[in-house]
Amino acid sequence: MAEAVAKPRSRLLFLLPVAVFVGLAALFVFRLGGGDPSRIPSALIGKPAPAFALPALEGLTADGKPVPGFSNEDLKGRVTVVNVWASWCAPCRQEHPLLVELAKDPSVRLVGINQKDNPDNARRFLGALGNPFAAVGTDSNGRVSIDWGVYGVPETFIVGPDGVIRHKHIGPLTPETLPAFKARLKEIPPA
Repeated sequence: MAEAVAKPRSRLLFLLPVAVFVGLAALFVFRLGGGDPSRIPSALIGKPAPAFALPALEGLTADGKPVPGFSNEDLKGRVTVVNVWASWCAPCRQEHPLLVELAKDPSVRLVGINQKDNPDNARRFLGALGNPFAAVGTDSNGRVSIDWGVYGVPETFIVGPDGVIRHKHIGPLTPETLPAFKARLKEIPPA
């Protein structure tokens, strides 16, 4: 009799870990497969841009004048798009033509944070593909990017005229995502 009770109990003990494993596997598949990875929440949305001051990308000029670096204070006064990029970033190269087009809109001020890049390579990148940026700050050690909550390049932020971060786009802007990004820009009233 004791042997008959032990067999169902041993089967139950064997099946319990299997059931737990199957349940966890299903949960992981459901969570990994669902959702848009570019919609990772940012703790900085609705908060002022972090305090920073980035030096200019040395030797970068536009119309014969040096392109300046910038600080958080320069983000105030009008809606600004801040793009974090690097010359070594393949998706940055793919999104760059869209940034050049976006910069042609006079209502858009576009600035760039050049992250952990070789200055010569960054200048060559902009020289070959065009410079859409009104200002380019050099974040050589990546500290400012960390303060902005950047996961990886490229990432693009919309900052309101009050210096508050209103939107964060993770990954490259694409022809498919650009219309929604432009719509977000239009939602923010100018100064």
